[in-house]
Amino acid sequence: MSEPFRALTSKAVVLSQSNIDTDQIIPGRFLSTTTREGLGAHAFHDWRYEADGSPKPEAVLNRIDPAEHRILLAGANFACGSSREHAPWALLDYGFRAVVSTGIADIFTSNALKNGLLPVVVDQAAWDDLAAHPDQPVTIDLEASTIRRGNAAPVAFTVERFARQCLLDGVDTLGWLQARLPAIEAFERQKEAL
Repeated sequence: MSEPFRALTSKAVVLSQSNIDTDQIIPGRFLSTTTREGLGAHAFHDWRYEADGSPKPEAVLNRIDPAEHRILLAGANFACGSSREHAPWALLDYGFRAVVSTGIADIFTSNALKNGLLPVVVDQAAWDDLAAHPDQPVTIDLEASTIRRGNAAPVAFTVERFARQCLLDGVDTLGWLQARLPAIEAFERQKEAL
């Protein structure tokens, strides 16, 4: 699936708008693909490009280095709207590895976790602190389930247990099952022998 997610230290990109829906993350006209490669070029496409395809110079996502900004600090109710697995695919392909918000849509959370993108929900005070210091590196430590920034107090967060383990191992549900195939086969053989 992806590389194991243990800890990520990166700058954050702040998109403070509330109610950013999945159609804004990846417009419907780019959903015809069944692979994730290349979708990052279309992440927030209508925010980043003019109708003629030229980049909008004022768009924050056109002015940063995605390799240095792997954390998206998003406004409340992030990724609401229709279910589309392409949304986390586009964010991952762009370069993000985590999304931090005060509220993230449940179906997006599920899709993100299954695809290696860590969604983190924090309270408003923690979000405000992170947004006030976007150029200071932030560490999201999945093993400790904390976010740290400079000398600020660590912020705890939770992730569903099975999804957390899959992220730590760098596998999806199928990869988790495949890693246990020898034990499953041994159980089946034992059951047949009875």
